Amino acid sequence: MTITAVTSITTAIPMLMTTNDPRLDDRSTMTEVELSALYRLLTWLSPSFPVGGFSYSSGIEWAVEAGDVADAASLREWLAAMLAEGAGFCDGVFLAQSHRAVEAADDAALREVAELAAAFVPSRERQLETSTQGRAFIEIARAAWDCDGLDHAIAQCGSAVVYPVAVGIVSAAHAIPLMPSLHAFLHALTSNWISAGARLIPLGQTDSQRILAALEYVVTATARRAVAARLDDLGSATFRADLASLRHETQYTRLFRS
Repeated sequence: MTITAVTSITTAIPMLMTTNDPRLDDRSTMTEVELSALYRLLTWLSPSFPVGGFSYSSGIEWAVEAGDVADAASLREWLAAMLAEGAGFCDGVFLAQSHRAVEAADDAALREVAELAAAFVPSRERQLETSTQGRAFIEIARAAWDCDGLDHAIAQCGSAVVYPVAVGIVSAAHAIPLMPSLHAFLHALTSNWISAGARLIPLGQTDSQRILAALEYVVTATARRAVAARLDDLGSATFRADLASLRHETQYTRLFRS
């Protein structure tokens, strides 16, 4: 979302004017469309949005028990791999493709993306995670943030709408551009993973924020790759994370559902 530039300050402005002066506020204004898009993305992808993201760890719980993730450094490395080479990249591609299909009113393409995304998960628990969050996201969007074309787009997907496809459909139906939608989604995904790791290791709030800051470049690079990718480019190389998701199904004691 771009921040538009406005006219420069002229010499007629008194020297005593400060940066708190309301006459300078236009220097940082956004259009109404940009403000609306920002408001909705901040709401939909906030940890408080009721999709149940706090219930899932994406296999991180087993990784902690197995000793693969034991501190802030190992959690950062684990999540960087999941973002760039695993679920983060794949979910980003599905979001981008579903967003474009809705924008183009291409029902056949949207159906193909939705079906492939529903099948493209490595374990039963990851399927539960992404489908449950997707269903919740759709239901809340319909109830509180309905708009023209949303019901039609959802209907093209059949019974299963996984989380990244749900976000792609809703953001496109609301005419929110793809790149900020994708970046916000990956940020929310990363934040949820860090929250799970922080409770399991455990980590303090400062270390959690340091990890999120360190992963900023990975999130940005993953978003750019996902936007440029086709469905044929889908693929994962995070075998240990996939194994963690499978092993978590039979873990003796656990806090999370995945």
